[in-house]
Formats: sequence, structure tokens, C-alpha cells
Amino acid sequence: MLTAMNIRPTTNQVNGPAIHVQGLEKSYKELRVLRGVDLDVARGSIFALLGSNGAGKTTVVKILSTLLKADAGTARVNGFDVVTQAARVRESISLTGQFAAVDEILTGRENLVLVARLRHLDDPGAIADDLLTRFSLTEAGSRRVATYSGGMRRRLDIAMSLIGNPPVIFLDEPTTGLDPEARIEVWQAVKALAQGGTTVLLTTQYLDEAEQLADRIAILHQGRIIVDGTLAELKQLLPAAKVEYVEKQPSLEDVFFAVVGDAAGDGHRGDAETGSQDRMTRSSRK
Repeated sequence: MLTAMNIRPTTNQVNGPAIHVQGLEKSYKELRVLRGVDLDVARGSIFALLGSNGAGKTTVVKILSTLLKADAGTARVNGFDVVTQAARVRESISLTGQFAAVDEILTGRENLVLVARLRHLDDPGAIADDLLTRFSLTEAGSRRVATYSGGMRRRLDIAMSLIGNPPVIFLDEPTTGLDPEARIEVWQAVKALAQGGTTVLLTTQYLDEAEQLADRIAILHQGRIIVDGTLAELKQLLPAAKVEYVEKQPSLEDVFFAVVGDAAGDGHRGDAETGSQDRMTRSSRK
């Protein structure tokens, strides 16, 4: 199981949100991708930016990570302006893209040591061993990454992002293309980051992923944030529910985890996979 990490950011933290965005706009010729995005991300929280393909999620991340300049608006990360203090922003962040950026020829440990050396950190071997332990990769650390599963590669990728202890991490659709077990492995890793004090901005198009992980959720649609709040606050936007009793057949997800086991290891699915019909409640909208 992954454990919470005691992260000590290398840059001085300031009061206020870890990420502050106001009036962000970006166009590509005639295509207006962002039309005035506003959002705040609290320190040590997981913030999910939810939207369909092409909604502008990756564009927001690129602007916040100084890879792209906005046409209008302002953005601050860890208290630093992304335009006038870009170098300080880059010191404060790590970016994990949609595909794992790991060297398959090297072992997991060698990947971590390489990044630590590139960052000119002391004792890169100890840093690598610590991250392998935190991400439950110690036994696989001496194996070439080419032998890793998708979930293991993504966990290694996130571990590499932590080298240097950045206080803010951007995860751009981190579970795209992963199987159900690998997704749960990544979810555990993300939760452990926030428990250790790291601020996580997560972009995703998976509704269940945002529901499982996020302290706050914002929905980006047609270049604007159309709703922003906790899961409970968002549910209040719908009509009140009424309770009725129905016969529930096991879902495909129930069957899958009954056969292969719960990758999360917490056993919370164990009594749901009997194959018999259960009487249970569900909420349906008026």
C-alpha cells in the first residue's frame, strides 16, 4: 500500500491558494479555446478539472506550467506569476503528461537516479530508494521498465515527478489507456501525494475519477468554467432524490473484481460479488 509522503517543498510557500487563475484566454487563430477561465486551488488539495476532449484542459495546464502563453488574464502558481516569474514557477512544479515519460531500457531505480542527478541533488541513490518504497516499487526497482505493467509505469512516472519535492504537481489525464487495476494503483498514488501536503491539479474526462479523488471539481466547457465546487455542492444542483427499492443485478465491475481481486487491497468489494440478487436502495431523480 502507498503511504502518505512527508513533502518539504524547496520553494518558499506564501499565503493564499496554491494556484490562482483569473480571466485566462487563449485562441489558436479563429479557434477560441479558453474564454475567461477563473479558478483557485487550495494548498494540499486535489483539484479536478473535468471536461470532454477539446474542452481546453491541457491548454490550461500548459499555461500554468509556463509552456504556453495566454492571450489574456493572469495566473499564479505557488505565489509566482507564470509570465513575469516563470523560472520560480518551474522550480515549484512538476508536470506529468498523458503518457508515462520513462526510459524502458533502464530499470526503475536507474530512471529515478538519472532524474535526481539531472537535478543536481545529493545522494540520488537514497532518493531513488525512498521513492521506490513510497510507491510500492522496491521489488521491481531492479527490473527494466519494459517489463512493467501500465500502472507500474505510471506510478514510476509520478515518482519521478516528485524528485526535488515540488509543492505543486500537474497530472494531465494520468489514467488514460490504463486498465481498471492500474487506474486504482494510480488513484492510490495521487491520494498519497495530497496526504503528504502536495497540491495536485488533475485533469480528466473520467467522471468516476474526479468523484473518487477530488476535494473540489471544476467543469470546463466551451472554454469556460461552468461550475466549481465540492462533490456535495455539485450534487445539490440537481433535484432532491427519493428512495425506492429495486432488485440489483451485479455490474460488470462487480464481476471483474470478483474474478481478479481488488487491486486496492482494502477488501471493500469482497462481499458484493456473490452473484445473487441483493435488495438495496438507490436514488432516482424526481
